[in-house]
Amino acid sequence: MKIKYRIGVMPGPWPAPADGAEFLWRFVDLCERTGVDSLWFSERLSAPMVVPEPITTMAAIAARTRRLKFGPSVLVMPFRAPVIAARELAMIDYLSGGRMLPAVGIGAESEREFRAVGVPFRERGRRTDEAIRIMRLLWEQDEVSFAGEFWTLERVTVLPKPVQQPFPLWIGGNSEAAMRRAGRLGDGWIPSFITPAQLAAGVERTQAFAREAGREVPADHFGALVYFGLDDDGRSARTAAEPFIPRNRADDATLAACTAFGPPDAVAGRLEEYVKAGASKFVLRPMCPPDRMLDQVARLAEEVVPAFHSR
Repeated sequence: MKIKYRIGVMPGPWPAPADGAEFLWRFVDLCERTGVDSLWFSERLSAPMVVPEPITTMAAIAARTRRLKFGPSVLVMPFRAPVIAARELAMIDYLSGGRMLPAVGIGAESEREFRAVGVPFRERGRRTDEAIRIMRLLWEQDEVSFAGEFWTLERVTVLPKPVQQPFPLWIGGNSEAAMRRAGRLGDGWIPSFITPAQLAAGVERTQAFAREAGREVPADHFGALVYFGLDDDGRSARTAAEPFIPRNRADDATLAACTAFGPPDAVAGRLEEYVKAGASKFVLRPMCPPDRMLDQVARLAEEVVPAFHSR
């Protein structure tokens, strides 16, 4: 199998709400006209800062672009009924001509968000697994009847179907449960806040879970989300990033090993570590003040992306 290496981006710290809409279009237009492969959006139900809602944002991007792919990193599956999610994702793929890259997960460790949507926190994993099975059936079959622990479907049809058949569904998260979900139910695995060494071990675990289920995850369907900052002076890049790096997601040693700050060679070198660990798809997120974000993405597209996309 020939491995295709691709680099997408996720917006970093969002500007003030009054400036956010105009910023989004400038960000999207920049990615569309450069070599960036895809654009990604995280999901937070409730946050002290602006976080674009992924479904509506991706629909808007589908209408504005012709080349760029896009996806959620990741869609919190327990927040949604799977029939609704299947319809939304399929429709965006249909309208965009097959540029949707669905990725799902169980969400952050925030019980209050699950209480807000009426979903017991302890059920989030089982709900996600069942929802994945239902969505796959709806994307692949003309009519679906299903009786599960959480949902019952009686002759349900989702039309139009996704343009991509099969519709590749990736799994986010860096826990053992996420690896198991990716191996048994997913088409790919894309964790965040994970070191190259941890990713290598995770790829092996994911494929082991896949073999237990009588399947295999394609070798080029492993990736990682990496925070980055480009500056000829590595210290300056890290200093600019410091106020925006979430400290509750990983310890200092992990953050040092799973982020990339410095000149283009340093960022590319960190990605090469992930390549050796088995990754080929990357979501890079600029960590800098909002007014520097477009310059960061433009430099990434010019000085880092071409070497990976040309392999």
